[in-house]
Amino acid sequence: MPAITSANIANAIVKLVAVDALPALTSNLVLGNLVNRDYEPILAQAGDTVNIPIPPTLVANNILEGGAVQTQNPSLGNAQIVLNTHAEATFQIPDVTKVLAVPDLLKVYMQPAVVAIAEKIESDLLNLYAGFTANTPVGTTGTPITEAVIDQAETSLFTAKVPVSEPKYLMVDSNTYSAMRQIPRFSEYDKMGDAGLRAMVDGSFGKIKDFFVFRSQFISKTGSSPVSTHNLAFAKDAIGLVVRRLPQPLPGTGAIAEYAELGNFGMRVTMSYQPNTLAQQFTVDVLYGCGILRNSFGVQVTC
Repeated sequence: MPAITSANIANAIVKLVAVDALPALTSNLVLGNLVNRDYEPILAQAGDTVNIPIPPTLVANNILEGGAVQTQNPSLGNAQIVLNTHAEATFQIPDVTKVLAVPDLLKVYMQPAVVAIAEKIESDLLNLYAGFTANTPVGTTGTPITEAVIDQAETSLFTAKVPVSEPKYLMVDSNTYSAMRQIPRFSEYDKMGDAGLRAMVDGSFGKIKDFFVFRSQFISKTGSSPVSTHNLAFAKDAIGLVVRRLPQPLPGTGAIAEYAELGNFGMRVTMSYQPNTLAQQFTVDVLYGCGILRNSFGVQVTC
């Protein structure tokens, strides 16, 4: 059995913090859980570029008896995502031993830090709306969403050859979500059965016009009188989110770091001592980049 030392205790504290960091992050993400996430547990630095291959388009050739195959020279597409965001949230704990004695106290400190990072990721992803130019935006500024607008958005993605088997999502703000709940065909039992009942009682309708519907507090809004609300209809491959590991602190600098990894997300949790405040400082940080992968797989839904 290894001896109990101050170094072992310090490492245990950081691991304890790291264990709670990732689940809290993913539970506070909405769009971040729906997009294409390319993640490998490798070290990276801010400013690095990640190249993501885009499958080429091929055509089927009707070969006649005795004929020859038609050789195609497809061009593999490439989407570049720059790791240009290093988001961090830092907090201090005066008496870190209390965290070990009362684990729930750690969540009180950790939750605000993780939520701040999740909100930053969500905002950056939703700000990509302007880059979706392949499909004509649907809806009208200052006008509540209608069934026809939702139908038009789904038709745009179908025309863009989004695979029928691939889930499609509609991310909207609270006002748009509320307007959708008041469309009679979606919110009345005699027209929608149990789905309409859920819309009236639970306040959620799950799926409409082949879209899984989600609402977000971070939908981009521009202009004034009226304000343009930039909701987004998309398939998973429309947007990419790339997260990379940050390096460990230099040995002997008094900082200890652990990685918190879950699925396609990775974060670093660093603990250091701050003599000016006589407290342990914790920094939760993540290096990521986001960008549009397939322009035709997304369409703006304006309200």
